[in-house]
Amino acid sequence: QPQSIFDYFFGYGTPQQREKVGSGSGVIIRQDGYIVTNNHVIEGADKIQVTLNTNQTYDAVLVGTDPATDVALLKIEADGLPYIPFGDSDKLRLGEWVIAIGSPYDLRSTITAGIVSAKGRSMPSNGEFKIESFIQTDAAVNPGNSGGALVDKAGNLVGINTAIISQTGSYTGYSFAVPSNIVKKIAYDLMDFGSVKRAVLGIAMKPIDDKIAEDLKLSSRNGVY
Repeated sequence: QPQSIFDYFFGYGTPQQREKVGSGSGVIIRQDGYIVTNNHVIEGADKIQVTLNTNQTYDAVLVGTDPATDVALLKIEADGLPYIPFGDSDKLRLGEWVIAIGSPYDLRSTITAGIVSAKGRSMPSNGEFKIESFIQTDAAVNPGNSGGALVDKAGNLVGINTAIISQTGSYTGYSFAVPSNIVKKIAYDLMDFGSVKRAVLGIAMKPIDDKIAEDLKLSSRNGVY
């Protein structure tokens, strides 16, 4: 007998194979069909399709991924596409206006606006190796926005919208984007080498708190440990 009401919907006894379909957003970064999105948008996919604002749909090839930054690079067979230029995310200032573009809940080409709330944010990673220096904004971002563009007032790409902090799964005022300077490095490494080239310095650091300052008898809280 079924153990719960959900068994009537999902089946019980013999496991059943069901096709899963997911969606997200992406950003065209070159006129010859290179598209950046989030790794978690395409992770585990058997087939990837890209639909442009013109309603043209293309089969996409996965050029490469970088789970440490949650960036993935796709390629479609097209030419002469409109694309967005990279901006310098390091020059963003707190309080500066930014625009998030994507397809939340399958609402195509949705635009929301906000300000840069913070820079250099990181989030818990459960022991996984992550490279995080998120741009935090208060532009509304929801499921489906992942992989979409964060754009400055001049129309340059300054980030890829990646995550929200929420207890409900919907936007509650805090969204996070991978800075464009990181995205650009990852994307062009994947194009040129097929993998990401990075050096490991072997240093871990954290802010100096009261306990560290007391233990080391520091007179200042400036710097890092």
